[in-house]
Amino acid sequence: MAVKVLSDYILQVPFLELQATFKDAVIATDWLRHNNTDLIFLDIHLPKLKGMAFLKTLTHPPAIIITTAYHQYAVEGFNLNVTDYLLKPFEFERFLIAVNKVRGTRTEKEKPNESGKIKDFIFLNAERKKVKILFSEIVYIESQREYIRIVTTRREYISKMSTHEIEDLLPVNLFKRIHRSFIISMSKIESYTAEIVEVNGVSIPIGRGYRDIIENL
Repeated sequence: MAVKVLSDYILQVPFLELQATFKDAVIATDWLRHNNTDLIFLDIHLPKLKGMAFLKTLTHPPAIIITTAYHQYAVEGFNLNVTDYLLKPFEFERFLIAVNKVRGTRTEKEKPNESGKIKDFIFLNAERKKVKILFSEIVYIESQREYIRIVTTRREYISKMSTHEIEDLLPVNLFKRIHRSFIISMSKIESYTAEIVEVNGVSIPIGRGYRDIIENL
């Protein structure tokens, strides 16, 4: 029933395209080995492999929107940087809010300004105001539950968003995720091993699923 509701909702949104549906996370895992997608609607209660366990197996997960009838999984979901959490039964309006979060972060990525140049900064909500942060000053970004900590060469900022949301706002040629909880500025790398990267004197761990990113520098 939930699959049919989601399918109907997706058909009503012009910028969404339904690629596939699965009732088994193991089959979905095999599909993802050969296909790319920007967004997964993930149910918590699945046979064989539960939704949260499936999410933890993804080394480079796309945007994730959790759909479940159980509110107690919300904290764990946001700790895993899901974009949103839809509590069943949900109306189309609530569904649209969730997918617009995904679309909003992607359409801002490397968006040219009025002069035609690529933006070299972002404005983030921090300290109850919009704060301008230059890409050139960012050292690294760390996930802290439903917040992120942005460490720059001048100071630190705390903003209520996920690392997936901030990652979609950053130029892909300047920043790389090297751990589920860390995104670093490539220009700030001083040295690295198979386990850690040093940026501006700070040691950042490399996640097992992200080591190929460093190896391909």
